Amino acid sequence: MKTRYLSKQLGAGLLATSLSMGALAQEKDSFSIAWTIYAGWVPWQYAEDSGIMKKWADKYDIEVDIVQVNDYIESINQYTAGQFDGVVATSMDGLSIPAASGVDTTALIVGDYSNGNDGLVSKDAKSIEELEGETVHLVELSVSHYLLVRALDTVGLEERDISVVNISDADLVSAFQTDDVRHVATWNPLLAEVEAYPGATKLFDSSQIPGHIKDLTLVNTDTLADNPALGKALVGAWYETMSILSSDSEEGQEARAFLGELSGTDQAGYEAQLAGMKMFWEPQMSVDFINSEEAFEAMDSVRQFSFDKGLLGQGAMTPDFVGIEFPDGTIMGDSGNVQFRFNDDYMEMAAEGEL
Repeated sequence: MKTRYLSKQLGAGLLATSLSMGALAQEKDSFSIAWTIYAGWVPWQYAEDSGIMKKWADKYDIEVDIVQVNDYIESINQYTAGQFDGVVATSMDGLSIPAASGVDTTALIVGDYSNGNDGLVSKDAKSIEELEGETVHLVELSVSHYLLVRALDTVGLEERDISVVNISDADLVSAFQTDDVRHVATWNPLLAEVEAYPGATKLFDSSQIPGHIKDLTLVNTDTLADNPALGKALVGAWYETMSILSSDSEEGQEARAFLGELSGTDQAGYEAQLAGMKMFWEPQMSVDFINSEEAFEAMDSVRQFSFDKGLLGQGAMTPDFVGIEFPDGTIMGDSGNVQFRFNDDYMEMAAEGEL
């Protein structure tokens, strides 16, 4: 299960190390990409085990090692320190960890966004307004926290109008069975479990903030610039995997069953998780989304939240601290400190059959 934290910032030592590693980017022929278990990212293991990744890497005379890391935030920290060339992460974590730490990072693949997989559930309240003065349990500084703030926004409430209590994702479902915990925000498969509690009501979910919780494959910008073969191989492998995973063929069903088992469930369980996501099965879908006004506005909301929670670091005096570049060259924030980029060049190549 992916523990989707908006992590606090890395220390100065790690920052210095990561900056040093970034400066050493150069042409090479061997790369490693870190991934952690979540419905939108486990396809990387299928690409690895099926030989799809090797096929595409061989095409461009490189080697790509797809490495599972058990701890999500640790995988991003290791990428930030230069131990991996790429990593899977949400847009919020990509912004608040490597980018805010000075590691120029590119979103190479926009795989999906949460479209119901994250939600706010109550035993008692039938509306968000009824949460005023109440206590909500969640993983603090996670996408659940972000979702709660967006939910409160819709009815004119602020976080100060409620109390937030931090709880680990491992304890959340069992805590919801007790009398003391009445309202929770969480993600699937935990969300499905708390929703099933007798009398529970889902007050809000991520389908009401489309595009805000994005799942990405990130790579070091300098490494990508020096090694375009890496971008071509990763994007080619990803969308070949998507074409299989989205099909009703026997191969597609076997792939979903494999990924279900890998995710600690089964084919039906994995397909239920996919149903709570807006999957970009084809490269043109990814390109269209990341060039949309919806994606731009969502990223603005994400950076505002990250700044409000201190996730952009002590040096951030405004949400503009980190520059975010979009495919058309538009920059949100400081144009002199662009550290987070959405690059659709390789996804466009895939869409046009040029890989």
